Amino acid sequence: MTAPAPTALAAIQPAATYAGDISPEQAWAWVQSGEAELVDVRTDAERAWVGFVPGAHALAWKQWPGMAMNPDFDAGVQAVGAGGKKLVLLCRSGVRSIAAAQRATELGLQAYNILEGFEGDPDAQAHRGVSGGWRLRGLPWQQN
Repeated sequence: MTAPAPTALAAIQPAATYAGDISPEQAWAWVQSGEAELVDVRTDAERAWVGFVPGAHALAWKQWPGMAMNPDFDAGVQAVGAGGKKLVLLCRSGVRSIAAAQRATELGLQAYNILEGFEGDPDAQAHRGVSGGWRLRGLPWQQN
């Protein structure tokens, strides 16, 4: 199976309560250029079992098991954003990262949601990783 063509999305899709939505490719370009810090808001279990982006800041939005809010999220995201760079937030499918981007924005940071997330949306058989996502688009990732 070949990876889908790069998204034809505008560089930034504006959002009302955070800086906007961006493609995985745009997020990676910003990280490579030094404009942004990548924050992976998935759980530790997701990163360990499914894979992770080398160099990303691991900062869960919710904690597994139970998916309770991470009480250390605010302090952690403020520490990552202290240098004034854009923050690009990544989750499994681009849903939790919206909530995390909204919270980071409330804290005064410039935060973007990465569309499609790490694994993309599920297909007709409820399988992820076959229709979009960071991993499918051929961007850097590793698995333990």
